[in-house]
Amino acid sequence: MNNEPTIFFEEVNERQGQFHRRVFLMGGLAGVGLLALTGRLMQLQLVESGRYQSLSAANQYNFRIVPPPRGRIVDRYGVELAGNRPNFRLLLARDELSDPNATLDQIAQLVPIDAARRKQVLRDLVNTPRFVPVSVADDLTWEEFARVNVRAPELPGVTADMGDARVYPFGGAFAHVVGYVSRVSADDIKKEGSPPEPVLLNPGFRIGKAGIEKSLDHELRGKAGGQKVEVDSRGRVVRKDPRGDVPPIPGKEVVLSLDADVQNRALEMFGSNSGAAVMMDCRSGDVLCMLSAPSFDANQFVKGMPRDEYMALASYDHKPLLDKAISATYPPGSTFKTMVALAALEHGVDPNRTYVCNKVWNWGGRTWHCDEAHGVQNMHSAIVTSCDIFFYQTALSLGGPDPIAAVARKFGLGEVFDIGISGQHAGLVPDRAYKRRTFPHDPVWHPGETPSVGIGQGYTHLNPLQLCVQAARLANAKTMLNPRLIKSIGGVEQPAGSEAADLPFAPEHIQFVRSAMADVVANARGTAAATAQLGLGSIMMAGKTGTAQVHSYGGGTGQHGAVGAWATRDHAWFIAFAPYDDPRYACSVLVEHGGWGADAAAPIAREMMRVALLKDPEIRKRIVSPPEAPPPIPNEPAEGRAPEDLDAPQPPPTPGDTA
Repeated sequence: MNNEPTIFFEEVNERQGQFHRRVFLMGGLAGVGLLALTGRLMQLQLVESGRYQSLSAANQYNFRIVPPPRGRIVDRYGVELAGNRPNFRLLLARDELSDPNATLDQIAQLVPIDAARRKQVLRDLVNTPRFVPVSVADDLTWEEFARVNVRAPELPGVTADMGDARVYPFGGAFAHVVGYVSRVSADDIKKEGSPPEPVLLNPGFRIGKAGIEKSLDHELRGKAGGQKVEVDSRGRVVRKDPRGDVPPIPGKEVVLSLDADVQNRALEMFGSNSGAAVMMDCRSGDVLCMLSAPSFDANQFVKGMPRDEYMALASYDHKPLLDKAISATYPPGSTFKTMVALAALEHGVDPNRTYVCNKVWNWGGRTWHCDEAHGVQNMHSAIVTSCDIFFYQTALSLGGPDPIAAVARKFGLGEVFDIGISGQHAGLVPDRAYKRRTFPHDPVWHPGETPSVGIGQGYTHLNPLQLCVQAARLANAKTMLNPRLIKSIGGVEQPAGSEAADLPFAPEHIQFVRSAMADVVANARGTAAATAQLGLGSIMMAGKTGTAQVHSYGGGTGQHGAVGAWATRDHAWFIAFAPYDDPRYACSVLVEHGGWGADAAAPIAREMMRVALLKDPEIRKRIVSPPEAPPPIPNEPAEGRAPEDLDAPQPPPTPGDTA
């Protein structure tokens, strides 16, 4: 028996065939793979090489946001009211810090950092996105800036650079109207929408928080640029590449209608008093002055005002943070008598009709008071001497408040104007509809409520801007002028305030009121004759004083003037326009708790008017050699007192009760 293995050649051939098939199959698959790999490499190197080069460059280069220079705000003559200045600052990169406290200890050896600032920086490091640097200090001196740069290699994450800071050259003179900028808050970012502009996260960026800075923030803000820099793997700058920089676009320049000289003179005249002053061009409607006093230094808000300083401003009884020119309202007092007189003329009341003023008038079961026994008064003399008893009865003769309110509203009283800033309070010119809306339990207008309206008291309360518009429309005598505060934005002129409807009143009636206002200043018996003379030769001013009672005196009588506790004194008003024969400028001045309008408010209006008139080339031609303003005439009667030369016999003057 043969035990040798037997080889079957058929079986060998079959196995070799299977092997060859597998080799061909694997080789084919490998070939396909190589072809695919080759094709992909060709696609990456030839077709998409540009794209991947860009991605590679993006890993190597970064763009740093460059905030744009904020647009300037200037007055009508180009005087800068808000601008920019260089600011050396110290920044801290959160993503490069291992121990923030240790880094701050090192920085404190180079730059002074108080405990409050240190606490704020640590809080910002927690709340700020990792890629956004945090500001440690602003307004470094050159020595401090140099010290930090020399030690920079020892301070990872610390950068000293130069940016722009907002500056207000006049400090507080324009703080309310121009406003101020401050740091971007979390609420500000939410209001901007999602996602916010990256520039808002820049540590040196500021946005408008009040006044023109707020209302025109986007126009003033400009458009951010970019600085191309080469960075290492940790994001630190290795070098800059100026060729790739994108320059920022500066914000637009805003030209206001204000006159810096007039506004600064008004602030100087207010001194420590509280109040507001507004001046308009009574031909175009341009606002030359819009002052609220006392004010505050807007520069303090740019870098951040300490809490204790802010609380001191907020708690001061003169309210420096309140814009009294547009956001506060007051009874207009005797300045409102011009509207009552015009309403009476329009309703056919004879201006020669007389009433007798014996200082007291009994009507409606009560006694009504005047500051003086003026004797027999017609409408002209009642405006000149500011006789309350005449206007009590004139208001009653009109049948109530509605005719007076209709005229007053045509002169801008109770109106909110589109001047480009928010915060205006309309105040109130009362009528029967107001009584029905406000007092549903007693909706009827009672006759006893009318006399107070006749002298600008009672429910009536208005703001200084409205009183200036009233004076400007009286001066213009034709057009319902609107105030214009913003003259141009980025070189684009804004609509003029003279583009308005005509006043719907008889010209002779307006002229009657204007003539009486002229005698308030020019005539010896006028309430402002002693304090409102311009001293500019033939250039004369017309005006109307007002002393608005804000405190109820016991027994219906009391003291006026600058006596007693400040908060209980009357408000002092004066409205005016000049020159009387060719009106150019109109103004209103309010001195809170200033006492007599003639004593406290008229001198401020006089000085404002002198500045405006002396800057006017056409007016200067009429003045050969302008003398100084005359001093107040001694021993002259204050507002509301009758002069000794009146036709009717007068009793000795004594302090009165209302303006």
